[in-house]
Amino acid sequence: MIELVWYKSFARAFKKIIKKKPEIEEKFIEALELFVNNPYHPVLGTHKLSGKLKGHHAFILGYDCRVVVKFIDKEKVALISIGKHEEVY
Repeated sequence: MIELVWYKSFARAFKKIIKKKPEIEEKFIEALELFVNNPYHPVLGTHKLSGKLKGHHAFILGYDCRVVVKFIDKEKVALISIGKHEEVY
């Protein structure tokens, strides 16, 4: 099982999104449950990023919401950013 590290910037962005779209919280919880057990579960669409986010990965929470993560090692992942596609990339 993967251990998650919440960056302060991620926590702030998460709170901001939840205020605007409370339904994202439930999707996020469901996605995290899948992610900690299988980071590459097909439902998540986890993929490597390139450019300025090279070395990071992202997974999808819905049509317009992405979560950016960084694998610290095989068992630890940092939650970096959450938001719309154009906000996080």
